[in-house]
Amino acid sequence: MSTPLVVSLSGLGLRVLDQCAEFAAELDRRQVPLSLLISPRPDHLGARNPQSPLLHWVAERLARRDAISLHGFARLSPGLRARLAPAAQLPAHEAGLRLAAASAVLEQVGLRTNSFIPPRWLASPGTVTALQRRGFSVCADAMAVRDLTTGQVHRARIRMLGPGERAEPWWCRALVLGVERAARRGRPVRLAMDAAELRKPAARQALLDAVDLALHHGARPVTYASFARRSATPARG
Repeated sequence: MSTPLVVSLSGLGLRVLDQCAEFAAELDRRQVPLSLLISPRPDHLGARNPQSPLLHWVAERLARRDAISLHGFARLSPGLRARLAPAAQLPAHEAGLRLAAASAVLEQVGLRTNSFIPPRWLASPGTVTALQRRGFSVCADAMAVRDLTTGQVHRARIRMLGPGERAEPWWCRALVLGVERAARRGRPVRLAMDAAELRKPAARQALLDAVDLALHHGARPVTYASFARRSATPARG
């Protein structure tokens, strides 16, 4: 069977919307869907503007084959934030509070999802438990994608170009070669791009080259939502 290829895009915003649209069009030509990682921040989503160009674009992408994933937690009050553990160490109860707030932000703009990407791709055991309790079906961290409805774990590390990552030619080549090697060996390929990096021609081209190589070796384009073995009830706000 073919192995999965997931391409995700984070850091969505009005300032980079044109670049996001151009990148999505490139993937459309390759018949590769995008996993859009939505940060639960009202200012980024344009929650106060029903005609937000960003929300309109996301809706258009969802009408195709794309899917959204909740990316991180919503902002909390300073006092509560000070009492909470770092995201990678959150116990289940505190993770549940943050997930409830994040889901509410998405619901305000008419978005719902059953898949979750933790901050910095690091999920605590408590976060996984809270996700299961709230009806999420997929959690993708730095090293694997978890089907929360069956317990199945798909081992595959994330390969990314984003803030904090280098975009020099040697780094871009390393990413492309790493993807080619993984796809040739039949291993799942997970690619992540921060939207701000789309302004860098070398980084953008490296990701597209990596996608092309994965497809050449028979990888099957999917989204994170497709890792759920069976459908689940949408996460509650």
